[in-house]
Amino acid sequence: MPSLRTTALLCLVIIEPALLSAADSRDLPHAFEAGWQGEKTCELLFADATVRVGRCEFAPGVGHEKHYHRPHFGYVLGGSTMRISDGDGTREVSNQAGDSWSTDAVTVHEAVNIGKTTARYLIVEPIER
Repeated sequence: MPSLRTTALLCLVIIEPALLSAADSRDLPHAFEAGWQGEKTCELLFADATVRVGRCEFAPGVGHEKHYHRPHFGYVLGGSTMRISDGDGTREVSNQAGDSWSTDAVTVHEAVNIGKTTARYLIVEPIER
């Protein structure tokens, strides 16, 4: 099994960094800095000149205030059901440990865990060059 660092570096090949424009972020916090009702929900686990890796955790009823992500890869450590609101509307997304996703653009959204279990994610994103 590849190490977390190897996986993160492989993501750099898959995800092309995008420049973050002022219109995309409009004074919003980055996902690793955003929280919920004044409490932190994510922590930075690793960072170097090319990649950042964070872990986010949301107990039932806990969310993630409106924030932005740079292009990234996400991996589910512990699944649940999240209600996600973004520019396309609101939807419910259920996931389980081992699921993953990736984006190739800056995204903005808010999420709330409406499930019965704690959601845990790893987020891997390349550093802008």
